[in-house]
Amino acid sequence: MSNKVYIFDTTLRDGEQVPGCQLNTIEKIEVAKQLEKLGVDIIEAGFPVSSPGDFNSVVEISKAVSNPTICALTRAVKKDIEVAADALKFAKRGRIHTGIGTSFYHINYKLNSNPEEIIKRAVEAVKYARNFVDDVEFYAEDAGRTDNEYLARVVEAVIAAGATTINIPDTTGYCLPHEYGEKIAYLMNNVPNVDKAILSTHCHNDLGMATANSISGVLNGARQVEVTVNGIGERAGNTSLEEVAMAIKSHKDLDLETGINSQEIIKSSRLVSTLMRMPVQPNKAIVGRNAFAHSSGIHQDGVLKNRENYEIIDPAEVGVKESSIVLTARSGRAALKHRLQVLGYDFEPAELDEVYQRFLDLADKKKDITDEDLQILAGRGQEQKNKPLQLELLQVICGKSTVPTATVQVSFNGDVFTETAAGNGPIDAAFTAVKALVKRRVRLEEFLIQAITRGSDDLGKVHVQVEHQGQTYYGFAAHTDIITASVEAFLDAVGKIA
Repeated sequence: MSNKVYIFDTTLRDGEQVPGCQLNTIEKIEVAKQLEKLGVDIIEAGFPVSSPGDFNSVVEISKAVSNPTICALTRAVKKDIEVAADALKFAKRGRIHTGIGTSFYHINYKLNSNPEEIIKRAVEAVKYARNFVDDVEFYAEDAGRTDNEYLARVVEAVIAAGATTINIPDTTGYCLPHEYGEKIAYLMNNVPNVDKAILSTHCHNDLGMATANSISGVLNGARQVEVTVNGIGERAGNTSLEEVAMAIKSHKDLDLETGINSQEIIKSSRLVSTLMRMPVQPNKAIVGRNAFAHSSGIHQDGVLKNRENYEIIDPAEVGVKESSIVLTARSGRAALKHRLQVLGYDFEPAELDEVYQRFLDLADKKKDITDEDLQILAGRGQEQKNKPLQLELLQVICGKSTVPTATVQVSFNGDVFTETAAGNGPIDAAFTAVKALVKRRVRLEEFLIQAITRGSDDLGKVHVQVEHQGQTYYGFAAHTDIITASVEAFLDAVGKIA
């Protein structure tokens, strides 16, 4: 049996069924191109008969990408299949994905039919689809709750009719991993012509076991996994692409592989999250904000000594630059010392002990300790006057129906320079002016504003992180005017570039 596991991505079909997550054609093309970079084998681009928009999206995605197979979903209905075939006419490799419900519930309550009639309709649909494409996938909807013996009869019949891939969906997310794995094993052992097709998993996450079920299916003979980026999809979602890809990559002993370029995972996750306006939960495996973050002192010390003490995946493998050491009351001296060194401070042991005690006092009052807090703790918070770039003047014009414009005047070694620029907002305009003044190609990586206390007259702290020629630089500032604080923080970071 082949050790290649094909990745079938249905973010643009099943994933887009989430309420409020619909994309237009241009956005779908952007996601499809990123999925191609990610290395997915099949992109399920839509359900063409459902709407003109879905039809057009399948057409345009077929034109926009070259490497993945483009798949279109249908019911076991001739009209659906004809429309799907028409939508796939520009695909370099097209696949029609047709099927019908096979569980007792679907046969009796959804389709008002009987088992023999369902097999007949399934065979007719596959044969009709083969008139248009050579690559036909059949789905046995609600296979997770379908009797194994009857499911084997259906699978044998549709393979004989010409299906090249057989999708075994746990449509309701009901199965336990051992049950789903046993179902795949039963088909592998009891369908005589199973070697003529690839079995595919399609698992929903209603009980939180979509990834576990999919991996169990693969271990028992499935060689295609149907997934979505960030695990989005109907109800509680689908099997997560990133979880399956990294589970297989991390377990070398399985002797399995996918074609996924794992370094594109974070980029893909953020694109889908942004376009679909669906935030990723912080503790989401692989792509969550906290997936590589450590706040426990014991964990922080272990990670700083050797990453593999607490991380089974190198963050760089999925596109994250480095692990995050989050300072809280549970952090130890090792984490505090590490963060201070990142900020440019190096203390003798006795000095570090004093700073650590002040750190603990503050950490008991605040949830998280910021870099500005550490500057104050270190007694270095008044360094603004010694910074190489000093903000002398800042004037911004902004408002509704007005192009945001900023004039920035900066002094450097006794000389004063002035620049004016426009931008998407006052801060963007001011940052653009600063970049023109210093003549550096810098990219803003992180921009955070935090109130110190409460109220509209509060002092705002700003933390920025910029990248220049592969190096990262940090800047900090505080002011009652957040635009001024933002520009001073940006100048602080840029001023550290040699």
